[in-house]
Amino acid sequence: MDGMDHGMASPPSSMNMNNNTGMMMTMHMTFFWGKNSQILFSGWPGTSSGMYALALIFVFVLAVLVEWLSHCRLIKPESNHVVAGLIQTSLHAMRVGLAYLVMLAVMSFNGGVFLIAVVGQTLGFLLFGSRLFKKSTPPSKTSDLPPC
Repeated sequence: MDGMDHGMASPPSSMNMNNNTGMMMTMHMTFFWGKNSQILFSGWPGTSSGMYALALIFVFVLAVLVEWLSHCRLIKPESNHVVAGLIQTSLHAMRVGLAYLVMLAVMSFNGGVFLIAVVGQTLGFLLFGSRLFKKSTPPSKTSDLPPC
């Protein structure tokens, strides 16, 4: 039985797809390096270095925002519990939506996007979640939302 492939081929490292414009697009299934990728939207950022840099900045900002929403305190303790619950639910929905966008961007399998997403989440945690910039001991409640 060893060495038999049972008629199954190994998965390709990339797949060619037609995008209805007559142009062939390659969807990578392994990490790759380069600016020619598709991140989040069809045809974006394309082949332009400037647009690729903008895409990296966009993913970085999304990652930092996810960390900010994970550690922010926007609801006052004396707030009406119904209003506070609705605000907390809205913040949770925004955090989950942004986190899914970061995840989908990383699923482009572009090495630069992966690294910039990790750097954005790390910097966001350093700024908003770590004790580096906090002078007092941590309060019992550190944010309005539970941890991811």
